[in-house]
Amino acid sequence: MTFNSALFDGMVIFTEVVNSGSFTKAAHISGHSTSYISKEIGKLEARLGVRLLHRTTRTLRLTPEGELYFQQCQQLIEDAQFAENAISGQQDKPKGRLRVSCPVGFALSRLRPILGLFSNQYPDITLELDLNDRKIDIVAEGFDMAIRASHQLEDSSLISRRFLSSEGVVIASPDYLIKYGYPQNPSELSQHKTIGYTYVKQGSVWDFIDKDHQELPVPLHCQVITNNSFMELSLCLAGQGITRIPRFHLTDELETGKLIELFGDYPKLRIDVYMVYPSRKNMSGKVRCFLDFITEHLGD
Repeated sequence: MTFNSALFDGMVIFTEVVNSGSFTKAAHISGHSTSYISKEIGKLEARLGVRLLHRTTRTLRLTPEGELYFQQCQQLIEDAQFAENAISGQQDKPKGRLRVSCPVGFALSRLRPILGLFSNQYPDITLELDLNDRKIDIVAEGFDMAIRASHQLEDSSLISRRFLSSEGVVIASPDYLIKYGYPQNPSELSQHKTIGYTYVKQGSVWDFIDKDHQELPVPLHCQVITNNSFMELSLCLAGQGITRIPRFHLTDELETGKLIELFGDYPKLRIDVYMVYPSRKNMSGKVRCFLDFITEHLGD
């Protein structure tokens, strides 16, 4: 690796400018003049060979390159702060911004009830929760962690910690079953209206294991395909079709009769929920405490 003594020059000031939203506020916080802040940002952009900020007299906005650089700088600075705190014995107070990506349905059904507890327990952590069902690139998009639910997690260079196991259940509303009939085995689903999920491989085919433990792929006629599991459940409740959804998305719909489980005597599709994060030898305190908190309150 080539030695570069200027590698970190301007990084802390640049991060403070972005977090504070202006050169003037960054100058006040850092104890420097506004002109000094401006010169340091200019030197940083010149060294990197890209523009990091679009700035006018009234606004300050990151360029795409600036956004990527900011996310990486933020993590480096927080890691350096954690290293210093570890030496000085202050590592018991995790702080800073924690960016977590989470599927919408899981966040609403499981994560939402415990977020207040996390905020009370760790008041110095700013939790930035991105609700999105798509598979994000944790490193490239600047996330600290992602929560993912999968029948089989893909191999990657990321670290994963399973904290919850669930199962896929096939469900329909009583109104739908009265109108269209009650399928007695999975192969009959080809003749029914179904609701598909965008982020499932081969979403137009549901795989089952029959009572003889043989694979049973069933082609579907999806009336609606959605990228949001919360919408998937809402459509099913409204009688728009049959769907298969992780049990952790449900609250009391089966117990109250709002939904009916189909093929309950067939083997269930196992769905595990993981916390996925970059491989780091020195994990920051904010990531470690979130991992432990989720495992304690939601883990099985």
